[in-house]
Amino acid sequence: MMFDAKDIISTLDMIDNQHLDVRTITMGISLLDCCDESIDRCAGKIYDKICRRAEHLVETGEQIEREFGIPIVNKRISVTPVALVGAACREESFVPLAGTLDMAAKQCGVNFIGGFSALVNKGFTDGDRRLIASIPEALAVTERVCSSVCVASTKSGINMDAVALMGKTIKQTAERTADTGGFGCAKLVVFANAVEDNPFMAGAFHGVGEPDCVINVGVSGPGVVYHALQSCKGAPFDVVAETIKKTAFKITRMGQLVATEASQRLGVPFGIVDLSLAPTPERGDSVARILEEMGLEACGTHGTTAALALLNDAVKKGGVMASNHVGGLSGAFIPVSEDEGMIAAAQGGSLSLEKLEAMTCVCSVGLDMIAVPGDTSAETLGAIIADEAAIGVVNCKTTAVRIIPAPGKKVGDIVEFGGLLGSAPVMAVKPFSSCDFISRGGRIPAPMHSLKN
Repeated sequence: MMFDAKDIISTLDMIDNQHLDVRTITMGISLLDCCDESIDRCAGKIYDKICRRAEHLVETGEQIEREFGIPIVNKRISVTPVALVGAACREESFVPLAGTLDMAAKQCGVNFIGGFSALVNKGFTDGDRRLIASIPEALAVTERVCSSVCVASTKSGINMDAVALMGKTIKQTAERTADTGGFGCAKLVVFANAVEDNPFMAGAFHGVGEPDCVINVGVSGPGVVYHALQSCKGAPFDVVAETIKKTAFKITRMGQLVATEASQRLGVPFGIVDLSLAPTPERGDSVARILEEMGLEACGTHGTTAALALLNDAVKKGGVMASNHVGGLSGAFIPVSEDEGMIAAAQGGSLSLEKLEAMTCVCSVGLDMIAVPGDTSAETLGAIIADEAAIGVVNCKTTAVRIIPAPGKKVGDIVEFGGLLGSAPVMAVKPFSSCDFISRGGRIPAPMHSLKN
């Protein structure tokens, strides 16, 4: 990989003044060889393998930071969906396995470990049911464990029984973590078309099609894109798109460099670079402000979806030219609590839940880090999940819901999570019931265009 002096100086300026960073180095680890009828033996195998494989992950990330001057914000681990690994165990609860993941994460020094997960887009196994039943307690008693459940795919349709169950699970998780504003729900994602190589939390897991161990890197740079657009005020959208593409290329090249170095030093295959624009609560690091820089008075007003579509497409086009292995989610995230501009837009009244849903048609993932009133019913939560899953299934894209029914909170209140998770203004949901709709159960069939063979 060759860089000239101009590229290096430009990248250093992005790091120093425009919030450019590598958001995460995530090591994916297969736990399929850890299965055992005894949950204690299974847990022991899991702990030993994670600690053996990820022993030097944090140390290596810190070395790369020092040597290249590139901030690497998080070092993380993703593992095989635990519903698969624990299926052979005789015990009913998988909470002990979540505890093992938490201990391993702490031992390795990573901030999150993902993979307390199940894939139920077409139906449940016994292991899936046991894992989902364990989620509320598991997320309440662990610190670093993240959970995800895939309830739909373009090939299989939407498992509405799973949708209903996840509405109840989210509600129970919020109640179990009420003392922290329902924080457990911030570590729980419900997917349609989940990908196997996502390095970002809370939805990361290590897919069964992945190698035994792999390094995936997630880059970020909303501030860099925002700064680049300062140079083309009033210019046509062709110029805007080209500017974003060139910027995304530079961001992705940095991620490729870090991923290659980490892979070589750890002796682990390089997987993918996820070139998603992942915002933070810091001023100047916002996706919403990029959209406003295109000419919108406030994010959420008419034109926001079109602006986001342009941004997402241009990021992908620029990124794929910079790396042979772009994957994960790759696009623009719109997590409300984690984006200073999104928070302002929600508080100012320009951004609603309905507008966010429309925006998810054209961006990465979906309804992310959204707080709703604590008395929101499980059925309403399920209906929100169903709507988002339908967008993913019909449009052949990954969508997800990470929603927090904040206990004791009402519309207009603020839920504080701190750090990268920021603060979430509580947003209104429709007052009308979806109970009869959710109670039907069954499966919404896959769309016609899923028959591509």
